[in-house]
Amino acid sequence: MNDVTPPPAALRPPDEDKAIWREAFKTGLPTLFGIGAWGLVVGIAMVKSGLTVPQALGMTLIVFGGSAQLASLPLIVADAPIWVVFATALVVNLRFVIFSALLAPHFAHLPWQKRFLLGYTAGDLTVALFLQRFPSEEPAPGKVSYLKGLLYPNWVSWQVGSIAGVFLGSAVPTEWGLGFAGTLAILCIMIPLTINRAALCGVLVAGTTAVLAYELPYKLGLLAAVLLGMLTAMAVQALNEKRLAAKGETRV
Repeated sequence: MNDVTPPPAALRPPDEDKAIWREAFKTGLPTLFGIGAWGLVVGIAMVKSGLTVPQALGMTLIVFGGSAQLASLPLIVADAPIWVVFATALVVNLRFVIFSALLAPHFAHLPWQKRFLLGYTAGDLTVALFLQRFPSEEPAPGKVSYLKGLLYPNWVSWQVGSIAGVFLGSAVPTEWGLGFAGTLAILCIMIPLTINRAALCGVLVAGTTAVLAYELPYKLGLLAAVLLGMLTAMAVQALNEKRLAAKGETRV
């Protein structure tokens, strides 16, 4: 994070607040399933690309960047020069320069060691959620706690998913490939999103349609499954709202 002149310490509200940390954790909780699933896919990809388990574990713990890791794997397999691997990862992660510039005014008063740790654990969703909560650069109580409440659970979720993928990847048959990992990731993301009757009906109709229409050419079965699933969910939701309106209730 860049150095920005911080306000006087006497005018700065406290950085830490347990209640705000819990608020941040609750805010970021729905994203942890998807982060873990994405880590699972990357973990399996590393092993399937030829990395040993220790190499894959070292990569996920040190690099902590799914896009950069996936972009680097084909180059490593192809025995590309090390500078090409590093340059590719750098280009893929250039967006974190923007994230750093956006976060710098909020945390310029912190020692560089703390800023380094916060920057290392930063991710796309966590930065976006923080800036949504604190759009102004003006000092506010609990900013550090809020960022930690987003970053650290996100980091743990990624590492758990990625490490599980590393060990699972060594046990999954080679012919299953990344398609199997992608299926697991989609399931991990989909299940938490099936939170009401409309979503559940849409998922059931889409899944049934995809199986029954599997033989259609040009993957049209998948298109039909998506369309019918969406229409079903919308229809069930509309019927539910009409039912609640008839009873004089308000939909939550």
